[in-house]
Amino acid sequence: MKALLKNYRQSPRKVRLVAELVKGKPVQIALSELRYRSKRAAPVFEKLIRSAMANAKVLGMNEKMLMVKDIRVDKGPVLKRSMPRAQGRAFPIHKHTSHIFVSLSDAGVAEKSGTKKETKKEVRITKK
Repeated sequence: MKALLKNYRQSPRKVRLVAELVKGKPVQIALSELRYRSKRAAPVFEKLIRSAMANAKVLGMNEKMLMVKDIRVDKGPVLKRSMPRAQGRAFPIHKHTSHIFVSLSDAGVAEKSGTKKETKKEVRITKK
């Protein structure tokens, strides 16, 4: 299930720091981590994940089995302003925006496809 937020007024570089924390985690763990995170983007991610959970509930998916499949933070439009400076000059100010995309998936399906069998190798010590 998906949820999208466009034109969030914070730079993508700062928002990606929070996005990397919750990518690939179960939804309940991701929400608990975001609740106590002191970054400005954390409540926005929490709200967006809850929105995606509500979308999944409408489709009949189990909320407790969901996990954060993908979070993508893209660059949005840049608001260009200018700051007046001495002697009639103007310095540019760039106000960056972000587009945030959250995708949830069923955790049961993701766990089965991601498992790999480990092979054990025997080590023999020979004396000469």
